[in-house]
Amino acid sequence: METAFLLLGGNIGDREKVIYTAISLIKRNVGTVDQASSLYETEPWGMLNAQYFLNIVLKITTQLTAFEVLDELLHIETQLGRRPNPGVTAYESRPIDIDILFYGSSVIQTSQLTIPHPHIQSRKFVLVPLCEIAADFLHPVIQKPIITILNECQDNLETVVLKPYIL
Repeated sequence: METAFLLLGGNIGDREKVIYTAISLIKRNVGTVDQASSLYETEPWGMLNAQYFLNIVLKITTQLTAFEVLDELLHIETQLGRRPNPGVTAYESRPIDIDILFYGSSVIQTSQLTIPHPHIQSRKFVLVPLCEIAADFLHPVIQKPIITILNECQDNLETVVLKPYIL
């Protein structure tokens, strides 16, 4: 069994419904959801004139390997309407995006998967909900707790609690 932290987000369609459906599919196909942050409405990072995102961080326990978790999450994204767009290098609006932030204290760097997620420390929309449920979690590469990383983050984009999520 391994603990992992996931970030879910989307900015098109019925954002809340899609996130709740994704959480149900994660419970069914990936592992147990042990904790969930509140739902946050967040200003789009790296995108102009896009609708705000709805984001949530989950702490899960899974029997799957990190690569199996990735495969399941990609399948869930596809089920919920995310379509890969291989020719596009910029960020795009999407109904759902699910990122593995951490998989235990593992450090994985392959062409398919990078854990910890390489942009955690620069994105408030990740750090604020992550800090809500794991402020003392030690980033295995940076070797600092999440609360310290959040306090050092230079991102000024809006990240506002929309409402608590009840497991």
